[in-house]
Amino acid sequence: MRYYLIVGEASGDLHASHLMQSLRKQDGHAEFRFFGGDLMAAVGGTRVKHYKELAYMGFIPVLLHLSTILRNMKMCQQDILQWQPDVVILVDYPGFNLKIAKFVKEKTKIPVYYYISPKIWAWKEYRIKNIKRDVDELFSILPFEVDFFEKKHHYPIHYVGNPTAQEVREFLENSDQSENYGKPVIALLAGSRKQEIKDNLPAMIAATKHLTNTYDIVLAGAPSIERSYYESFLQGTTVRLVENQTYPLLSKAVAALVTSGTATLETAMFRVPQVVCYETPIPQVIAFLKKHFLKVRYISLVNLIADKEVVPELVADTFSVENIRNNLEAILPNGSSRKQMLEGYEEVHRRLGNSRAPEVAAQLIYKLLIQINN
Repeated sequence: MRYYLIVGEASGDLHASHLMQSLRKQDGHAEFRFFGGDLMAAVGGTRVKHYKELAYMGFIPVLLHLSTILRNMKMCQQDILQWQPDVVILVDYPGFNLKIAKFVKEKTKIPVYYYISPKIWAWKEYRIKNIKRDVDELFSILPFEVDFFEKKHHYPIHYVGNPTAQEVREFLENSDQSENYGKPVIALLAGSRKQEIKDNLPAMIAATKHLTNTYDIVLAGAPSIERSYYESFLQGTTVRLVENQTYPLLSKAVAALVTSGTATLETAMFRVPQVVCYETPIPQVIAFLKKHFLKVRYISLVNLIADKEVVPELVADTFSVENIRNNLEAILPNGSSRKQMLEGYEEVHRRLGNSRAPEVAAQLIYKLLIQINN
């Protein structure tokens, strides 16, 4: 069968590549065409567009690149019509993907499946109407989403387990752990987009400056960001940049400063104590919106899954170099908060379980498509 996949960032590329591998095990005749990245290309198939050309975040960047975004969307729509896949599989990235879902549903009879559901429980809950109308099957990787979609909105979904938990388990099982650093390591994970890095990395570096005699401060470079972009922030510092080495870095780290996203969960899976740092424009306004309009109490996946504050979240009006420094010192070895945080991680591990998400999802997708075609 023909599978058309669309991702918009590095984590989607990773998860989609594993899903493709699992689909190939289920379907020996699988053909892939996709908007994606290097990991998906390594599995095989035809890449129409790299996700680097899609990844714009925030009102101003989206506005500045609106013509490019619309052009890419038009290309994607026409490419789907021309190729006529058996299914379109969307991976997160809702701003783009939900519009594609609407187009496919209006113009074709191709089923639309969503792997890694949009996080509408946090923001833009009204999108449930679009999902109900345009998405035939939704595959969730977060256990608390089942109640949100099924109990609150009466929309049945498939919880398949969490791929990040599985990916970390497999890395730890297969890694030779050969990388060595001179001193204990504090990892900096400053996001996967330039705007996130620009907003968060300077404060992370400033908050760790007093620790450089005791610790190696190591920055994890995102796959979509060129080295030259990081170098402007690292000049005059002792911070070391490693590229495409996030898992090896976390396997050696004793603590981390992390911008919210999948990285917070990856860090927890490695059992590395962390401080979540997310700088926002106009912090007082964002703090007000977070308090009165955000649908959830937390922004990090770790706290959302645990349903309690396991890791500190420094967002909007609480984001400052001083707060980052104080919270980091509390989770370093012998710090006052370290033991409690590690205990909280165990609850996150328990709730995620041991399911092999890509394999479970691939089995369900193939079974559902067989039923449609019979």
